Amino acid sequence: MPERTATAAHDSELAQELRRGGQRVTSQRLVINRALKALDRHVTAEEVLSAVTERLPGVSLPTIYSTLELFERLGIVRRVSARGGAVLYDPRREEHSHLICERCGKVEDLDLTPETEGVLAAARRQGFEPARAELVLHGLCAACAAGTAPRRP
Repeated sequence: MPERTATAAHDSELAQELRRGGQRVTSQRLVINRALKALDRHVTAEEVLSAVTERLPGVSLPTIYSTLELFERLGIVRRVSARGGAVLYDPRREEHSHLICERCGKVEDLDLTPETEGVLAAARRQGFEPARAELVLHGLCAACAAGTAPRRP
């Protein structure tokens, strides 16, 4: 799909989801969503800010955070907590799991949708009202396990 057509399709999809969620469609939200699609990886709010600064010169980090939080509530991004408390936003919407390296902090997608119904049912029996469940595996990435990756502070 040509870039212009893909951008128009992403904008249209976002507009529909925002309206469904009772939210306004703004140019800032469209630009931030385009940046997420273009980066196509787990990103921090700071990386999103850097990616949109040219198109949105007056945008602030709190605006990026509030937009990403809105996108998370609407299911447009997934929030992933990485090593050291870093928060990453994952633009991949389909169900999948995550691998987090405890040495270097790398976050990778794992194309696996675990069966979570048992966990959700147990939570409901305890009076908890779960929204979703996901699997996050902590350990060492291939490079750290092999001893070839530099340690992160």
